[in-house]
Amino acid sequence: MTLNIVLVEPEIPHNTGSIARTCALTGTSLHLVRPLGFSISDKYLKRAGLDYWSLVDIHYYDSFDEVLSKFPEGKFYYATTKTNNKYSDFNYTDNTFFVFGKETKGLPEELIDRNKDHAIRIPMKTIGRSLNLSNSANIIIYEALRQLGFPNID
Repeated sequence: MTLNIVLVEPEIPHNTGSIARTCALTGTSLHLVRPLGFSISDKYLKRAGLDYWSLVDIHYYDSFDEVLSKFPEGKFYYATTKTNNKYSDFNYTDNTFFVFGKETKGLPEELIDRNKDHAIRIPMKTIGRSLNLSNSANIIIYEALRQLGFPNID
């Protein structure tokens, strides 16, 4: 069973470190698309996932198109606040990829527009802010794990 989190141009090291920790503890693969807003040797990144970093199945790419070409059979879902599709309305399966954009801008609108049927959101109040990236990734990955019966984790 393979679930994946893709971070497109993440900017905040402790968010990525926290997501890496979740990936290590859930057996989820982490895919990072450059440019990264930090060095992977950044002390905040290491602090957030220090004991787990070596346990993460992590992959690096120079573009999101590179991710798509490497996994042509992948089922991609795009996290955004710009859709009416709730993350809980979908049935997730093996080889699913959850794609998140940078903290300050989210995913590019043209990417969301091309994938409207697979754009997902977490319901929340509209107050001009959204949930933290690592919290959002956790909510969505745990819904997928719940649907799949928490494979390979206790």
